[in-house]
Amino acid sequence: MSSLTHLDESGQASMVDVSSKVPCLREASAAGHIRMQPETLRLIQDNGLKKGDVLAVARIAGIQAAKQTQHLIPLCHQIPLSKVAVDFQIEATGIAITTLVKTTAATGVEMEALTAVSVAALTLYDMCKAVDKTMEISDIRLLSKTKTPLP
Repeated sequence: MSSLTHLDESGQASMVDVSSKVPCLREASAAGHIRMQPETLRLIQDNGLKKGDVLAVARIAGIQAAKQTQHLIPLCHQIPLSKVAVDFQIEATGIAITTLVKTTAATGVEMEALTAVSVAALTLYDMCKAVDKTMEISDIRLLSKTKTPLP
C-alpha cells in the first residue's frame, strides 16, 4: 500500500501540494443506489410527491454538492469544474445514481463525483422520507478516474 498523501513527514494532516503538477483533462465517475418501496418509485415517476419533481431537485443538489466539495472535505483543493452530470436509472428496487465530473486541473475530481452521488442520494431520501421510512442508501463508490494530457 502506498503512503497516505494527506499526511506530512510528522504524520499531521496536510493538504497535498499540487503546484508542480501539470494540468490535465481529468474525469471521474461515481455511483450509488437508494433502495425504496415500489409505491415510492411510482410516486417519483408520476411526479406525485408534494415536494415536486424529485429527480430534478436531486440532480441540482448533486451538481451543487460537487461545486462545494472543497468546503465539505477539509483537504480537497478548490477545482474549476467544467462538467458535472448526475443521472438516475429507475430500477425494480430503487434508483441507481451515477455522476460524471470533468475539469482541466492539476488534481483529480473523484471527491467531487463521490460528493455529488452522496448528496443526490440524500436529497432523494429527504424528498421521499414522508412516504417511505424504509429507504436505504448504499453502494456509493468510484467507478472510474482518468487523466489525459492536454495538447
